[in-house]
Amino acid sequence: MKIKHLVITIVLVTLSSFTKFNSDKIYIATPIKSEVIVQQPSEGEKLIAKSDCIGCHNKDKKIVGPSYSEIAKKYPSNNKNINYLIDKVLSGGSGVWGPVPMLAHPTLKKEDAKSMVKYILSIKK
Repeated sequence: MKIKHLVITIVLVTLSSFTKFNSDKIYIATPIKSEVIVQQPSEGEKLIAKSDCIGCHNKDKKIVGPSYSEIAKKYPSNNKNINYLIDKVLSGGSGVWGPVPMLAHPTLKKEDAKSMVKYILSIKK
């Protein structure tokens, strides 16, 4: 049995010595990679998730207040609407979406409110 393995090894080494090897090219077999796209939440989305907004609003469904997608449909994303909605978030209000008032958020930073509003207006369905 040992002699058989020795003979096979010698034959393989001898045959491989006659092959031409090009050392300039190296071929590496790699598996096919599938691309996974992970979308990171925006700053506005993170702020909304940590706030009390989710008690009255949802991305796709009306709860107490309108869904974010309804708001995005009603208000095109421009500076006038962004400033108007920042004021609504900070000051509160009622009458636009029904009789239930939106609570004011006076302790919220204006820049944070702006990030939240921009995220909401980016939701299009």
